[in-house]
Amino acid sequence: MSSKNKQESPTFQARLQALKYLPLFFKEIWQTQPWMTAGNIGLRLIRSVIPFLTLYLGKLIIDEVVRLINTHSTDTRHLLVLIGLELALALGSDLLNRATMLLDGLLGDLHANRSSIQIMQHAATLDLAQFEEPVFYDKLERARQQTVGRTALLSQSLAQVQDIITIGFLGAGLALFSPWLILILVLSIIPAFLGEFYFNSQSYALSYQWTPQRRELDYLRYIGASNVNAKEVKLFNLSGFLTERFREVSAAYYLQNRQLSIRRAGWGALLTAIGTAGYYGAYAFIGLETIRGTITIGSLTFLAGSFRQLKSSLEGILNRFTSISQGTLYLRDFFQFFELEPRVASPKTPLPFPTVIQKGFVFENVSFKYPAAEKWVFQRLNFTLKAGEKLAIVGENGAGKTTLVKLLTRLYDPTEGRILLDGHDLREYDLGELQRHIGVIFQDYIRLMMTAQSNIAVGDIEQINNLDRIATASERSLAASLIQRFPEGFQQVLGRHFRGGVELSGGEWQKIALARAYMRDSELLILDEPTASLDARAEYEVFQRFAELTKGKMAMLISHRFSTVRMADRIIVIENGQLIESGSHEQLMANKGRYAELFQLQARGYL
Repeated sequence: MSSKNKQESPTFQARLQALKYLPLFFKEIWQTQPWMTAGNIGLRLIRSVIPFLTLYLGKLIIDEVVRLINTHSTDTRHLLVLIGLELALALGSDLLNRATMLLDGLLGDLHANRSSIQIMQHAATLDLAQFEEPVFYDKLERARQQTVGRTALLSQSLAQVQDIITIGFLGAGLALFSPWLILILVLSIIPAFLGEFYFNSQSYALSYQWTPQRRELDYLRYIGASNVNAKEVKLFNLSGFLTERFREVSAAYYLQNRQLSIRRAGWGALLTAIGTAGYYGAYAFIGLETIRGTITIGSLTFLAGSFRQLKSSLEGILNRFTSISQGTLYLRDFFQFFELEPRVASPKTPLPFPTVIQKGFVFENVSFKYPAAEKWVFQRLNFTLKAGEKLAIVGENGAGKTTLVKLLTRLYDPTEGRILLDGHDLREYDLGELQRHIGVIFQDYIRLMMTAQSNIAVGDIEQINNLDRIATASERSLAASLIQRFPEGFQQVLGRHFRGGVELSGGEWQKIALARAYMRDSELLILDEPTASLDARAEYEVFQRFAELTKGKMAMLISHRFSTVRMADRIIVIENGQLIESGSHEQLMANKGRYAELFQLQARGYL
């Protein structure tokens, strides 16, 4: 593993600082379900008194038994009352325990669902550039891990308060007999606490530094056993390659974790033995005092039980502190994810989006390179997309055609220069409004394993229940005939991911995707390689329909097929980040430049 992935073990100070996230966590829990949270706290407060009452009733019962034996009395009414009270206490304790566990589980599930929704909502506000950074994905992965398992932190934190109250009752009784027992108790458990603290720190550091590798393991599991990749895995015999890589990475993690686990087990056994010796030393002292007649047998059981319970509670508190502090370190990762802010955002006082675009879009000395990249995609690019114009963009792979779309829709902002809409920088408009007025279908469009209705409504998800609009969009994209063949019509689940789903060909999926573009009444419609999977006849029909439906509107068409771009009013050619040609098909062919060369090369393929 490279050194840059290593993470130092969190210090005691770092753990204490991470505890500041606990109030935020409990605020989240409270907002998830207030009455459940209040009920949980109330039940635990009641439970905190039960250990003391149980031990004290046990003392009274034993002392009563001894008294009856010594006095040869047969009046057992008081004894039976005491036993009845202890029985009621035991039954009540069990009910309280089950009710607490129930609320813990329900709260945990509700909070996990709420956290997942929060992560999805916040992720949607972040920049596309952030999603392309490995460091961001590590943060996202650690945040996702915190959507489950928070029940444990909730239970541990509340149990901590519960045990502290219990210790207050038990400690008071023990201190009245002999304050030295409290000192012995504390000294006997400190070594085990320090050991747990150290090894929990090491465990967190290991988990943190292996975040990228765990993401790789998840990815390998997915592509090795996914219907999406099954064809290539089988045809190219990739199973051995994938499983060997999984075995290599997982084995490396196992070896490091095994080493840590062995050390933890060994030191844990030794340090726990010290605590056990302290407990039995105190037990012997109490027993000797009973023999001397200083205390009663009932008091012996009460003190011994109190000492045992105190030792267990103190160990629980100290060990739980390491778990809670470790949990808050993970919790810190969760909340720090929500501290990430997008760099591409709306201005505080945005301009109203034009009701009708008058001039169009202007690229003014636009230069762009992706974050952390050295190569420029564009440098000083200048061109105009006029109102009502249909513009086609051609160029070889890697020329930056799709990047132009990302800049137009403000998925990215130019590194240098600016893009104007009706004379104003795009950054002066509301980001959401801008994107709502542009309909885009990318070549790597999303294929949702959901109903046909949902897949089409993606184009304007607020209209998901508007079946008339969805039907119209499917007619325009030529998907209607396809949907008519489905047994469930628009309610047919697409893809084989779920039971009852129907798999589509590439061309059929493309028609569904095109329907999304027609869901929006957009000022600008952008199609990025929209017919790559269509046959020649379907492609011709799609573009005939496209030409009719975009009359009077702006349209941008990106395609490798030169036969399809001829319908555009103007064609621009991008090469090496520069605009090298611009004009109609006829003009560019007459110029005998790069466009004419590429057109003729492609045409020869059909001869």
